[in-house]
Formats: sequence, structure tokens, C-alpha cells
Amino acid sequence: MESLIETFHIDTGLLLAQAINFAIVFAVLYYFALKPLVKVMQERTKKIEKSMEDAKTIEEKLLQTNEEYNVIMAKAKKEANEILAKAGAQAEERKKDIIARSKEEIGQIINQEKEKMQAEKAQTLKEIRNEVSDLVLASLEKILEERVDVKKDKELIKKIIR
Repeated sequence: MESLIETFHIDTGLLLAQAINFAIVFAVLYYFALKPLVKVMQERTKKIEKSMEDAKTIEEKLLQTNEEYNVIMAKAKKEANEILAKAGAQAEERKKDIIARSKEEIGQIINQEKEKMQAEKAQTLKEIRNEVSDLVLASLEKILEERVDVKKDKELIKKIIR
């Protein structure tokens, strides 16, 4: 080893001083730089791990929420379909009711018109009878050239009409 020291011109005192300086610098750097840096890195690792756990929890809650959403939407669609079916049934029932009422009203109108027609027919027949009786009376007067009393008029009119 001595030959090695002489060949490379190594000074043992200087080498020992450099080793001590290196140890001091290493100790200072270890306590003031490396230890706090390791501490910060460990804290950051813990934060990242906690964030990952929180992300998993959030993802699970999101999946659960999506499932609940799907269930609620299915239920809402079912209720909407029921409401639509109910509204359709009510509309159909109302349609039938309106048609029934319209038929009743039409029937009433027809009956009223029939009554009017019958009344008009009766009135017309009455007028025709009066005119016929006047014509018969006029023709009888011409035939008889004399006026017969009211009682005889009525009897003759009834006989002619029959």
C-alpha cells in the first residue's frame, strides 16, 4: 500500500482531513437537508395515499349514486307511464261522457223539433179544418141560398168532414 501512496502522491493527513470534512458536510446535510426532505416526502406520500383512498371512496359513492339515479329514473318513468295511462283512460271516459251527453242533447233537440212539428201540424190541420168548414159553409149557403142557424151548420160540417 505504501507503494500505492507514493505512486499517486497521496497525502494521508490531507486524506484524513478530507474524510473528516466529508463526514461533517454529510452530517450537516443529513440533519439539515436530507431528514427534512425525507419527512416532507413521507408526509406527501401519506397525503397522496389518503387522496387515493378518498378517490376510491368517492368513486364507490358515485357508482352507488348512479345506481340510485337509475332506480329513481326507472321509478319515475314507470310513474309517468302510469300517469299517462290514467290520463288516457280519463280522456277516454270523458270522451264517452261527452258523446253520451251530446247524444242526449241531440235526442232532446230531435224531440223538441218533433213536438214543434206536431204542434205546427196540429195548428195547420186546425187551420185547414177551419178553412174547409168555411168553404163547406160557403158552398152550402150558395147551394141553399140561405143561411142556416149555427146548430145546423155544425151538424152539416161534421157530417161532411166525416
